Amino acid sequence: MEQKMLLPGEVAVATIETGRAKASKSTMTLLLLGILAGVFISFGAVGATTLWGLTQDPGLGKLLGAAIFPVGIIFVVLAGSELFTGNSLMTLALMDKKIGIKSLLRNWILVYIGNFIGAVAIAILIHQAYLWGSVDGATNMIGAKAVTIAKAKMSIPFATIIIRGILCNMVVVLAVWIQTSAKDVTGKILAMWFPITLFAMSGYEHVIANMFFIPVGMFLGADVTWGGMIVNNFIPATIGNLIGGAAIIPVLYYFILVKKPAQKQRKRSHRVALTHLTKF
Repeated sequence: MEQKMLLPGEVAVATIETGRAKASKSTMTLLLLGILAGVFISFGAVGATTLWGLTQDPGLGKLLGAAIFPVGIIFVVLAGSELFTGNSLMTLALMDKKIGIKSLLRNWILVYIGNFIGAVAIAILIHQAYLWGSVDGATNMIGAKAVTIAKAKMSIPFATIIIRGILCNMVVVLAVWIQTSAKDVTGKILAMWFPITLFAMSGYEHVIANMFFIPVGMFLGADVTWGGMIVNNFIPATIGNLIGGAAIIPVLYYFILVKKPAQKQRKRSHRVALTHLTKF
């Protein structure tokens, strides 16, 4: 019977190979794919904000907005692009010595810049399209919600954002991890939809999503500055996302699924060699 999904060890191998491939892409390719990912995540954020702003019942609105937010990462994975938070898993390839630290950091920096450009571009377009407010600066229900979101994110303490960022990217990279196990499009969509809905409902901090949420709120009237959002939100969210997605999840899976099995294989090979030698 044909195996319908990859086993965890096979997912680890596939993730390592994906990391190697990502590290070998050209500078312009990484930047452009990073811009696309920023755009895609922002599309999901636009849909989520629309539902949060229009739904009267807070609980229902939170659920509906969170349920539409995963469209962004589905675009990222299935359409093909480079997302900084998802690329945190490249540390698995680093630990397996398939890529070097320079190529890893090169990928992260270029993709991060691209994600920022794409997210801010959509924030500008949403503002200039007057979908969430009028030409004279007045906001509608959705615009008012966008301003509230931006203000709320800027009021969170630095250390708290780091913790929320850790929790966020643990879930995000797990979504990327399990979609790798699926062999068909439907399986990949479902594998991403539920974890990302969970993260969006839980109030965690995703630095790339915040690159849309905070600027669009600022454009609509929130008392926020570029320097303030970078120092008070982007930096701690980035730190937290890296701890959760580049350290905790890939490091644990590396030792469980890659290093230990390799050590056992070497021991078995050594025993076989010794047994063979004793015959002579």
